[in-house]
Amino acid sequence: MTTRLAIVSTHPIQYNAPAFRSLASNPDLDVRVFYEWEGPGSTIDPEFGRAVAWDIPLLEGYDHTFVPNVARDPGSHRFRGIDNPTLVEQIRKWQPDVLLVYGWAFASHLRVLRAFHGIIPILFRGDSTQVNRRGVRGTARRIFLEWVYRHADVALYAGSLNRDYFLAHGMREDQLVWAPHSVDNDRFSADAESTEADAKAWRARLGIATDETVFLLPAKLIPIKDPATLLDAFIELRRSLPNHIAHLVFAGDGELLDSLRSKSSGRSDVHFLGFQNQSNMPTVYRVADVVVLSSLSETWGLVVNEGMACGRPAIVSDGVACAKDLINPGITGFVFRHTDAGDLKRVMTNFVEGPGRAAAMGKEAKKLIGAWTIDAYTSVVAEVAITRRIGR
Repeated sequence: MTTRLAIVSTHPIQYNAPAFRSLASNPDLDVRVFYEWEGPGSTIDPEFGRAVAWDIPLLEGYDHTFVPNVARDPGSHRFRGIDNPTLVEQIRKWQPDVLLVYGWAFASHLRVLRAFHGIIPILFRGDSTQVNRRGVRGTARRIFLEWVYRHADVALYAGSLNRDYFLAHGMREDQLVWAPHSVDNDRFSADAESTEADAKAWRARLGIATDETVFLLPAKLIPIKDPATLLDAFIELRRSLPNHIAHLVFAGDGELLDSLRSKSSGRSDVHFLGFQNQSNMPTVYRVADVVVLSSLSETWGLVVNEGMACGRPAIVSDGVACAKDLINPGITGFVFRHTDAGDLKRVMTNFVEGPGRAAAMGKEAKKLIGAWTIDAYTSVVAEVAITRRIGR
């Protein structure tokens, strides 16, 4: 007997589509994804300032439906941007055995959690943490979140800090199951030899020699990602080590692009690749020797997973939640104090002064990320869903 698993998700997301395909391929599951918005491909992404349409398939290989959204300003950027009055009824008509809800901070998601609580098992997926949380976090918010999570039977926690977050908001140990935060490792590691060759040619076009260290920020150029601290650290690094040539590459777009360009004007060691679509990213990561994520706060940081799948170590700030699970200092990467350009410069120096260190650490990073896969995630989801259906 198959388990009918209904999944509620705001819109097609490049990170989730491979997981949905994997779940749909499980013969013990009957899966349908209920989408509440078409996604930013036809609307303006406020952080990019442009419409973004990913160039990899997001809707192939699994059953899905788009539920009408009545929001005046639809999108996942605001609570009322996901408002689908018929969603609950559409899910009921499909008659699922188990429900998997991605996130709570939308009008429709709270509606679904309340409608199905105590009726069918509810699995919850979110990656929130308490690291570098911005804004007021008072007793009222804690009480509200405890109320939200009382509607879930199981929380599929993404990593160590996400687990701590659920425990801090009223969930019990026996309600928590590790379901690793993952990307499509196979896509990033496929055709490695030819992709490395493409990356080498790209480096040459940028004027980067094979023995020169390249640091990469693959992120939107917006304040929360703090690219300015990275640029400051890099400029100081080059100033303090004039005999060691290194390069900094920004792969992304956003409101800080012009200020970063202005500050690096005249430099031949800072490069701006602009927005890069998904099909290019395996090559982009290989242009670099080290991936950097300098964010002030990041609930995970999946670009670190992607870089590691390409065999690259990572430098991340202590505001990036994946540091707890993926960064073994000196082995798979380094952690620095967020906004501290001096500390970031210090850890970057390890790679510039140590020829071959990035490659060696990249091998360890790829080995570690081998446990953080789509199959590992979906096997947990399937097991929990089937077990919960049987245990009803």
